[in-house]
Amino acid sequence: MENTGVANAIPREVASQLCEQIRQENRGKWYTFSGLWCLGCETFTRGDPTKLCWACSPDCRGCTQVNARYDQQRGDQRRSGQGAG
Repeated sequence: MENTGVANAIPREVASQLCEQIRQENRGKWYTFSGLWCLGCETFTRGDPTKLCWACSPDCRGCTQVNARYDQQRGDQRRSGQGAG
């Protein structure tokens, strides 16, 4: 059974912010896998944010870089919140 529920969805605003952060970090690094990925995404979407990798999925999980950053941040928040219970 595939886990594509709402619980795994990334809010559009968050995905957009994460994408912008990642693109800034990768700008000019076309020689790295991540940089090349961002360059290709930006090139092929021709400036249309609705066609960026993350936006191509209804749950905003169309980009592995955005997914990883979001999951990492969520995991960090959960770990820091466990002791407050």
